[in-house]
Amino acid sequence: MLKRYFLNNKKRNFSTASIWIKGGSDVDSVGKKGINKILSSLLTRGCEGFNNFALSEYIESYGAELNQEVFEDGISISIKSLNEHFSKLFPLLDLIINKPTLLKIEFQKVKKSSINFIKKEKENPFNICFENWRRIVYSNHPYAFNTIGNANDVSKITYEDVLLEFKNFKSRDKYLISNNYEINGVSIETLEKNPFKEKSRTINHDLSPNNRFDLNNNDSNQTIIMMGNQTCSRRSSDYLPLKVLESYLSYGMSAALFKLFREKHGITYDLGVYYPIRSGNAPFLIYLSVSNKQALFAFELLSTLWKNLLFKPLTDAEILLAKEKLKGSYLIGRQSLDEILQRKIQLISYGISPISEIDLNSKIKEISSLDILKLTKKYLSKPFLSISGNEKICLEISNRWKKNF
Repeated sequence: MLKRYFLNNKKRNFSTASIWIKGGSDVDSVGKKGINKILSSLLTRGCEGFNNFALSEYIESYGAELNQEVFEDGISISIKSLNEHFSKLFPLLDLIINKPTLLKIEFQKVKKSSINFIKKEKENPFNICFENWRRIVYSNHPYAFNTIGNANDVSKITYEDVLLEFKNFKSRDKYLISNNYEINGVSIETLEKNPFKEKSRTINHDLSPNNRFDLNNNDSNQTIIMMGNQTCSRRSSDYLPLKVLESYLSYGMSAALFKLFREKHGITYDLGVYYPIRSGNAPFLIYLSVSNKQALFAFELLSTLWKNLLFKPLTDAEILLAKEKLKGSYLIGRQSLDEILQRKIQLISYGISPISEIDLNSKIKEISSLDILKLTKKYLSKPFLSISGNEKICLEISNRWKKNF
């Protein structure tokens, strides 16, 4: 069933509509990881009345955009055009999700493209390090796997498999949102504000350091370090305090990571925090890359920072700045209508009613440094570490890891 919503927003000279289909790579069956990525790409390569080229030419003739993307929790398909053309293009969304052509020749192209992309990903040590981290953190959970799948599974996916997956796709819940009243939807402002509900967590805090560690040897002059754990669902009341922690660590040049690793010591190429929105337990990790020469020193700095997060509350000045940066990031995120619609329909599919800016600021204001300290102990006391680099350096980091964590 398709549920329709509209954003009661100021009139713009363009319209956009986005469909969120519940179930993305998390519903890929065993042995077929990557099948929903293939299916979503195939959906936009032709529908009733349009082959692949005709569909592309029709959309481009109106200067419009058609986009699709697969996430762990869902599939997003959107279309965007000037207001005067929207009525001609909007019906395409219905045809794409309900009457796609799903031609075998297009399937073969999409499958080949997926295999090539997977091979390209394998060339990047950063991607390998992250995939290894996800695997040890989530084990057999759907979040342990890349949305594009793996080469072994994708190579075995058949055209018949995709047609069967489409039958499953048709029965999934679908949510549509637009800034255009033509969709005859319900204004999201009228939705009831449901309280956050946290799903049961599956984190095992009894794992030994050996089971929370993975290394990948490479011959480059760069060492990549990723450290973190799975945390909570977007539904959880723990979500916003963790966002404040993310802001403290990684937002802007005043962030703790920037000041420690770049401003004070100047030793990193890349660093930050990865904390995406998820229906289930979202990953929270600190990542950084350094030269081999600085790798051991960087790990010691990270270890000290991590222990401080576990045992020392943020100062009043630190938490105030982190909150202001977080509120600023939400304001920046409201500048793009596409981002606003995507975020709101994703939350609705999770069973969460989007809250107003006033309510959001009120919730952020209530968060204390002790709240954050409590959550670091809850989620980050037994972190997982994945490293990629020179074998000798990785082994030394491994030894220090076992002593420290």
